[in-house]
Amino acid sequence: MNEFSDHRHGGVDGAMTTAAATTSASPTFTSENSVRCEKKSLRSIIPRIFSSKRSYSRESFSEVEALQSDGNNNVIEADNNVTSRTKAFLEESNFIKSGFSERHSVAEVETLTLPSSNQSSMAPLALVQNIRAFVGTWNVGGNTPNHGMNLEDFLQVDGSADLYVLGFQEIVPLNAGNVLVIEDNEPASKWLALISQTLNKPYHEANESECGNNSSLFRKNCLKALNKNLRGDSDIFKACNCSSDSGRRTKLRDPCADPLNYCDSSSDDCISTAEISLPTRLGYQLVASKQMVGLFLSVWARRDLVKNIGHLRVSCLGRGIMGYLGNKGCISISMTVHQTSLCFVCSHLASGEKEGDELRRNSDVAEILKGIVFPRVCKNPSRRIPERIADHDRVIWLGDLNYRIGLSYEEAIILLENSNWESLLEKDQLNTEREAGRVFCGWNEGKILFAPTYKYSQNSDSYAGENSKSKRKRRTPAWCDRILWRGDGIDQLSYLRGESRFSDHRPVFALFALEVELIKKNPKFRKGYSCAATKFELEECFSQTPNFCDLHP
Repeated sequence: MNEFSDHRHGGVDGAMTTAAATTSASPTFTSENSVRCEKKSLRSIIPRIFSSKRSYSRESFSEVEALQSDGNNNVIEADNNVTSRTKAFLEESNFIKSGFSERHSVAEVETLTLPSSNQSSMAPLALVQNIRAFVGTWNVGGNTPNHGMNLEDFLQVDGSADLYVLGFQEIVPLNAGNVLVIEDNEPASKWLALISQTLNKPYHEANESECGNNSSLFRKNCLKALNKNLRGDSDIFKACNCSSDSGRRTKLRDPCADPLNYCDSSSDDCISTAEISLPTRLGYQLVASKQMVGLFLSVWARRDLVKNIGHLRVSCLGRGIMGYLGNKGCISISMTVHQTSLCFVCSHLASGEKEGDELRRNSDVAEILKGIVFPRVCKNPSRRIPERIADHDRVIWLGDLNYRIGLSYEEAIILLENSNWESLLEKDQLNTEREAGRVFCGWNEGKILFAPTYKYSQNSDSYAGENSKSKRKRRTPAWCDRILWRGDGIDQLSYLRGESRFSDHRPVFALFALEVELIKKNPKFRKGYSCAATKFELEECFSQTPNFCDLHP
């Protein structure tokens, strides 16, 4: 106020002296004096406006009126002009009128809030994309499919999913020969062929007349040939797809563009892609597949998403006979989509419905989480690719978890007949163990709105034990087949079961919306977050900042 008052009085005295001089000398200088007074008053008013840290009010203009009362008529007229212009300026400029005092008190630079050096805004912004993942699990009871089997009801093919994650249990009978001697790969090749035909149906139908009978898909010793032709160059998926390495990733070849022959020197059978009846252009491509005795897990991706998949790793853990054989256990597949790490775990846990068997299943889960370790494949030192299941951004666990219902067969059947799912779920072992904090802590499961998926009589909609023939195989109905997830950025859109009578289990599937972070365009600014990374942002902000002269010329 003191500085403003001194300036104000100086301006007024000068104005009055000049006015007196011009009055005595000549009337022609009166207009010039008026203009000078107006300019001097304007100089005194504008610093007052821009030096104030308070909101503008009537008190600001009362001081101007006090200034006017000390001058002569010419000064009063000049100051009135200044006052009217100032009021007009304040009314026209909402920018200064409403927000100037707030911005001026927050930062020293008007209209610009500068982030501190440790704020996340200094880091490159991550763009997020939503992809849809269809996840299905099915215990097929050791049954081998035929070439006419229809998987459309199981896979719910409608073109809306970007990823298909399909886990099977007991694709071979769990006998001593398959567990202890040699793995039978023939059923796995048949499941791959059926899945490919279902997901790529439009392409397959276009080439069906040229490729011949579909039964050629089920020839022996064709798993490697089929696997390689569906997936293409697996080294591309296994490679590091970080931004710094993106230029070294080669283009995926069309696995079915040219018929290639693969022969097993120990067999008379030669397998060709033409004989296998693969479509000429795949809408969905096989990313990875792995078999461990009866467990089988495969991941498929939409063709335009494949180029963004990398860091592919597979890890298995046996939890069966003697605690390590593969009749029980899990297969885990880890990969990245853009900059987000995904992990899919397909498991078959310890069976049994006796009291205390749920503790063995809890132990299986704990050992899987502890024992699964993925190899290091990332060559980017500034990026950490997870090595354990729980370290991934998004994790989905599927399979025959074998948790039962803590009721007798008779009690469960009564509740089933009344469709009383809530009372049954209260006795569900998985829910009980999770609530007690003994297993799957921090994991989520969607609300179950379907009947128990186990155990059915073969090729029947009746639970085993409902008639005299199946009484020997009677089991209390239970939700053995489950899908759980862990991590942020996951929304479950549906959780359903299928109605195929192919085995004593019903398939279960879910649709998820997954958030994935896209690869940044300027990776050189990531490490250390150099000040240069924000230079262009600051310049852009300054270029968009209005000034007083632009607003009121």
